[in-house]
Amino acid sequence: MNDYLVAFTKYLKHVGLPLAVGIVVWKLSSCLSRRKRRVALQGKVVVITGASSGIGEALAHAFYEQGSKVVLASRRISELERVKQELVAKTIIEPTLEPVVLPLDLADFDQIEPFVQKVYELCGDIHILINNGGVSHRGSILHTKTEVHKQIMSINYFGAVALTSAVLPKMVKNKSGHIAFISSVQGLIAIPDRSAYAASKHAMQAFGDCLRAEMHQHNINVTMISPGYVRTAVSLNAFTGSGEAHGVMDPSTDAGFTPEYTASRILDSIVSKQNELIVSQFMSRFAIFLRHTMPAIYFRIMAKRANRT
Repeated sequence: MNDYLVAFTKYLKHVGLPLAVGIVVWKLSSCLSRRKRRVALQGKVVVITGASSGIGEALAHAFYEQGSKVVLASRRISELERVKQELVAKTIIEPTLEPVVLPLDLADFDQIEPFVQKVYELCGDIHILINNGGVSHRGSILHTKTEVHKQIMSINYFGAVALTSAVLPKMVKNKSGHIAFISSVQGLIAIPDRSAYAASKHAMQAFGDCLRAEMHQHNINVTMISPGYVRTAVSLNAFTGSGEAHGVMDPSTDAGFTPEYTASRILDSIVSKQNELIVSQFMSRFAIFLRHTMPAIYFRIMAKRANRT
């Protein structure tokens, strides 16, 4: 019996103690991270487009919990009101600020300037702009109408450009601000039957890189986020080649990261002022690696994928 006690004591000494220390260090690190989040975000006005569902809705919860003044923007005003009610119903010990609901159709450029002015009127400033609103695409180039390409580009790219351009003057004047773009891994690579979507996200990536360089002198940060598969309604709402809703939940999307996990990663990237963030599964990361290091292999794989559809 004594031998067992001696052995167990040695185990605690050599394994249990380091494990306990590791747990304490992890707990302290988590507390410091939470503290850093709140210090960086409390009282900040955060505008989130596409806030009525998916990643945008999850971002609204994440920033609200840190004490930010969240401005919820989308076409679907009833869904925005639902999100707002869910936010104010949350039990949060720290002080919070009432969310603001404002309708916005990114494809209607005439709405952009009035929208921004309304935010200034209600909130006084915009500290963080998150360009999240957008729509996806399912359809071959051969069977996709040009009008669908134009519509997706208008929403995903030109809408974000117009909104960003509208908030920049005051950010430049204040010498502070942060602009985030929710792009996609398809802004870094492209796969068959996603041409309009991938093109809009590639354009967003290029715009973001130019913006980051030009705004550095004005102390304005730019973060480009490239999610992989996230469990949202993106495939359900995607445009087909004819412009109708796809209406099908893709298996890869259904098996993706949760919006809450993705939003948490995005929030931390903004707090840390990262230039880029890829929130993706292994295969998407590997595809990005192949595209840039062994493009011939990547092209063959994509051709075989296209032949299967």
